This record gives sequence, C-alpha cells and structure tokens, in this order.
Amino acid sequence: MGMLETLRSVLRFRRFEWNSTKRRLARAANIDDLRALAKRRLPDGVFAYIDGAAEDEITADRNRSAYRNHEFVPRVLRDVSSVDLSTTILGRRVAAPIVLAPTGFTRIADSQGELAVARAALRAGVPYALSTLGTRSIEEVADVGGPDLWFQVYVWKDRELVADMLRRARERAYTTIIITVDTAVLGRRERDVRKGFELPPKIGLDTILDGVMHPGWTWDFMRAEPIRFANVAGSLDVDGTTAITLADYVSDQFDPALSWEELEWFRERWDGDIVLKGIQSVDDARIAVEHGVNGIALSNHGGRQLDGAPPPFELVGPVRDAIGDGAEVYCDGGIRRGSDIVKALAMGADAAWIGRAYLYGLGAGGEAGVDHALGLLTSGMARTMALAGRPTLGELDRTMLRKRT
Repeated sequence: MGMLETLRSVLRFRRFEWNSTKRRLARAANIDDLRALAKRRLPDGVFAYIDGAAEDEITADRNRSAYRNHEFVPRVLRDVSSVDLSTTILGRRVAAPIVLAPTGFTRIADSQGELAVARAALRAGVPYALSTLGTRSIEEVADVGGPDLWFQVYVWKDRELVADMLRRARERAYTTIIITVDTAVLGRRERDVRKGFELPPKIGLDTILDGVMHPGWTWDFMRAEPIRFANVAGSLDVDGTTAITLADYVSDQFDPALSWEELEWFRERWDGDIVLKGIQSVDDARIAVEHGVNGIALSNHGGRQLDGAPPPFELVGPVRDAIGDGAEVYCDGGIRRGSDIVKALAMGADAAWIGRAYLYGLGAGGEAGVDHALGLLTSGMARTMALAGRPTLGELDRTMLRKRT
C-alpha cells in the first residue's frame, strides 16, 4: 500500500489529446521542429518549393548564421516582471513588432492558404501581407477582417492590371502596399529544377506515389477547390489553373524595366503607405528615402533570388545609421526564433518579417500551426528580453549585442 501511495504522489498521467493536429503540434518546441513536421507531411516537391533557395543556397544559410554571429550582453537585477511587446508599425498599434510577409502560392501548404494565415495574424494582432501571387483574392482576405492588411505588388508589364489591383485593395481598406523590387528576373531555384516542380503541381506517377506517402496533405488537396493565382484570375491567359513553371511565368509577366522614376506612378494611384521590399544596400536605402517611401524591407527574398546577396540582419545597423528616421526599417530573412527578432530590433529595425517560419507551421498543422509558430516567436521574444534585462522595446539597442570573433 505504501508503494502505491508513493507512485501516486509522483506519477501524473497526461490526458490523451484526441485531435491529431494538436497532438502533432504539441511536440514542436521551436520553428525547426515545425519544419521537420512539415517535411514529413508535405510531398517532396511542395516542401522543396517552400524550403528551397537559389543556386547553392549560400545566402539562405547566411541569413540564419548572421544572427548566430551575435551574442547578448545580459543585464541583471532589473525589474522584468512585466515584458511589453506592443509597438506601432507605420503609426498603427500592433501587439508585437512582427509582419507576416507575403508568400506566393500559399495553398500548396494547406488548402486554406492565405485565409488561415490572415486569421492567425488577426488573432495575434499583427499585420498580414497578401501576395500578388496569392491563391486567395484581395477580397477573400479582406473578408477575414483585421485592422491592418497589406498588399504586396509585383509589377507587371500590364500596368492597367496593376492599377486595378491597387484599386481593389484600396476599396477593401488595405492600409499599405509593398512593392517588391528584387525580381527583375527570377532566381534559379535548383531544388525545384531537380524535382521538376511546377505550379500547380502536375499529376504524374511520381506525384501519385508521393501523394500516397503523404495522405493527410493529399486528402486536403483533393477536397479543396482548384488552386489559382486568385488576384489575376480572368485577367491573364495564365492564371495558375494550368501547370506552368514559375520562372516562365515571371519572365512573361514581370517588368524588368521597373525603375525609381515609376514610384511616382504608384503615388498617383495609392494614397496609403508604401514599403519597398528587396533593398539590399545602404545606397538604395538612401534613394528610397529620397523618393518618400514609408518603409524599407531589407530582404534578399529569403535567399531565393541572388545567391551571394548580403544577409538583411547585417544591413540593419548601417541602413539605420544612413537614413536615421527617414523611413521605418524592417528585417526580412532567416528569422527562426524570438531571440532573432530581438537582435534585429536591437540593431535598429522597427519590425521583423517572417515568411518561411509561418509556412512551416501551415504545412505542419494548417491554421493551428501558424498560431503555434507565432506563439513560439512572441514567447521567445518575451523570454529573451526578460533574460537580457530589457523588458521594453525602447530598451533594445546595440549595447545589448556583441559580435562573436
């Protein structure tokens, strides 16, 4: 009897979780765990599209290692009983300095796609940016609601099509447009080449076998309506409902002649905030400020464009020094932990953008996976700030970081 009582005092049995998605996500302690879950759940070609980068993927690797090259200088005996992540982005209050970056063809990870991500952003109290190449339309995402929706613009050769998308975004109360400026041509993403990956995926024997090996994704994919480029459906001969290679699509539709002078064209058609995404040098950051943009996203497209481009984190300090308060500065690329976000803010960024991190969550567990990814990042931020002795965002500065030698 004594032995049984002793066992009862130390043993606690977990209640079984019947929801398989919640059970799966409960095992994910960080974003890399979500990546591993997504890799198991998604077909090989789909995962490679989300996870892959250009050529040797050197830039994608350096995006991450740039954060590891800096360590904290913790301060102790400070009151960290209350940590506050709230701030403003472009003058609007947000719960944390995070923007969910635009990602194309999101529904290949989960049938709800952009709608799932927008709902998660709404719950988290942070902005969500819809891509021109989104698989849910401007109007569908607006119906989700939220006080701060952004729309990312790829500049097509057909300017009337661009103008129409801007009009639709304005009518549905989007606050900000993001002009992506690093895709004059598409980077060579060699994982996609090896997998023969096309958008949407073509059905072949290899696809069928891959689908059998990933039944959860396949069942979700087969039950959903066809995937398409929702924002340009009906406006182009190619709208994503037929199998095409992304490189051919970009080559045919995007305008490589885009220049600084054309920012005025956007100003004439958009009276909200304008952010440039894809700035990769101090000189271009200065020019962007001279042209009156509201925000600069330091980004190399997650390493998916020019392999050998600089890591955005390493540009934050020099760009902030060069432009002062001329525009908000965002760091986009390689973020996997809340501590990465804290480091970016300490160097001078106003907010961090995440893309792959939430796509891993979406691929691992749908909408609940995006919630989980955001929870990991925000809790990681709060924990890092407390342990570093900096409980408010206003206390984050370069004195809390030291570059490893």
